[in-house]
Order: sequence, then C-alpha cells, then structure tokens
Amino acid sequence: MPWNDNAGPGPWGSPPPNDGKKDPDRSRSDEPRSGGPRGSGGPPPPVDVNALLERLSDRLRQTFGGPSRGRAIAATALGVAALWAISGVYVVEPKEQSVVTTFGAYSRTDQPGLRYHMPWPIEHVELVPVTSIQTLDIGGTVSQPLSDERLMLTGDENIVDLSFTVQWKVSDAAKYVFNVRDPNTVIKDVAESAMREVVGRTALQPILTTGRGQLQDQTEQLMQRILDRYDVGVSIQSVNIQAATTPAPVLEAYRDVQRAAQNAESAANNARGEAAQIRQAALGYREQVVREAAGDADRFNQIYAQYKLAPAVTRERLYIETMQRVLEKSNKVIIDNKGATAPVILPPDIFRPRTSAAASTAAAEGTVR
Repeated sequence: MPWNDNAGPGPWGSPPPNDGKKDPDRSRSDEPRSGGPRGSGGPPPPVDVNALLERLSDRLRQTFGGPSRGRAIAATALGVAALWAISGVYVVEPKEQSVVTTFGAYSRTDQPGLRYHMPWPIEHVELVPVTSIQTLDIGGTVSQPLSDERLMLTGDENIVDLSFTVQWKVSDAAKYVFNVRDPNTVIKDVAESAMREVVGRTALQPILTTGRGQLQDQTEQLMQRILDRYDVGVSIQSVNIQAATTPAPVLEAYRDVQRAAQNAESAANNARGEAAQIRQAALGYREQVVREAAGDADRFNQIYAQYKLAPAVTRERLYIETMQRVLEKSNKVIIDNKGATAPVILPPDIFRPRTSAAASTAAAEGTVR
C-alpha cells in the first residue's frame, strides 16, 4: 500500500488510534469537490461562506466551552475592572501630601484624607512627608577620621575642623518632586558651600569661642536663599555646629600663633599705658605753664598800673626786688667803703656753692657779712 494512503500505516508506522471518531476536517477533505477531479486544470471551486462560519463557530465553542463559560469570563473581566477602579482609592496621612501625575505630567496636590486617583497607568501618586523634620549630618563627628569636607579655610587664613547638621522640611511637595532629582544631595552640597562661604569671611577665634551663633544664622539664611533660587521646595529649619576645632597636624603652629598674638597684645597694652601716663604728664605741664603765664600777666598788669601812678618809686622797688632775688642765691660780702683800708680776708666757705636750704635760711635771717 502506498505511504500516502490514509488507510495505511505510512512510513512512520501505524497511525494513532482514533477511537472510532471521525475527523470532520479529514472527512471534508476526502469528499469530492465540484468542478472535476483534482489536477484536472479546471476553475477553482466557489468558497462556501456558510461552511466557513459554521467551522468558526465550532472552534469557538470548543475553545470557550459554550455560553456558560463565556458568562464566567465576562464576570471575571468585570471583577478585574472593578478591582482596577477600586485600586485608585488611597489615604493621605496628616503629615503627608500627595502629588498626582496624569500620564507623567503634574496634575494636582492632594491634602490629607481619603483620596481617589485614576489607577495606573493613567495617574500615579507619590506621597511626600511635609511636616516631619529631617536631619542631614555633614562632616560626621570629631572622633571619626578627618575628611576633606570638614576642613575649611577661615577669613584670617587658618584651618578649622568643623562638622554640623542641617534640619529641613518640605515646604512645597510639587516642587520637591519635580524640580530636583536628588533633594538630599542638593541640600548637602548647598549646606557645605554656604558654610564654607561664611567661614571664609570669619576669623578663627570667633568660630572656636563665641561666634558660633552668628555663624549658624548666616549659614541658614544663605542656604535658604540658594535653595529658593533653585526652587527646590525645601525650608531650612536650623543649622547646628556640632564641633569646631583646630586640626591636630596644625595645632602646635596655631598655639605658637596664639602665644605671639598674646605677647603682641600685652606689649600693646603696656605701650598704651605708658602713652597715657606721658599724655597726663604733658597735660599737667601745660596746665602749669598756662597758669604761671596767666599769673605773670596779672602781676605785670598790676605793676604797670602802679608804674603809671608813680614811675620813679616803682622803678626803685623793681630794682630792689630784682637785686634781692639775684643776691639771695649767692654768697656775698658787703664792705663799707668808709671803713679802714686794711686788706679784707675772705673766708674759704664763701667760694663754695650754697645749698638751697642755706640760701633760704640766710634770706630769712637777713645775714650780712
């Protein structure tokens, strides 16, 4: 029997058992078609549309199992659609706001409460905490290994090892979500830049002692201005300096500078004290000279008034007073020209300079030799 005979086993063995069932497709293919025998070269047979529709209906019934199964599939589809619609219900907590996007574009910002949005892929919701304070640590602690982000140059060209924290919160949820890809990185970079700028115009000593409060306030204000310019939607709450010290490698040099500054300050204080003393002495001397000059002027005016009244008597009195002032300061011997002509022997003490005490005593007693 030829291999292509449907009744024979064929080249691959016996055909699979058919359990007595007749293949409708095969039976249709075995039926003679109108238009002559196969291969006769006649025109193709006309298409039987009804037969095609019947075959399609049979296939659909075999696939879906009849009307009851179709209703089950429809019910399942409706249930899936209902679940999809219900999945758009969500809750916004009191400390949050939700940013809703429609096909990726910003749509609205929802406040806390029970909310609804069109489920994915139409709308998407991102919850943003807007009331919680978030803390960003920059530089770590002093106990940790020294890092470059902690080393800053001060206004007086010193180096300070400084670490600080920044507390911030979201002020505009939409700007926070859309305007910046990585807000934490942006805030950290802005904080470090602002702190370096403020430290760069501040001396080291205030940073280490009493100027930290002013440093923190200036850094906070500068950070807020920069973030507002970037339109990040973030509000800076506080900047707190955790530690500010001199780095260990330059600590001894810094101490030398401090000692030199203290010595300079001490020398300057001493110089200011001496200058104050000299100034006080000069002021006293000036006052004395002015008063003496004023007294001499008054005395001259009085003498001149007497001189106008009695010129001769005044001249004689001035001469006597002048000679008295001159002679009372020297040793003197008075000789009467009417006396004997014997030689006068002067005592040796007369040539010695007189002390001020002896001169005043002689003037008081009116001693005449």
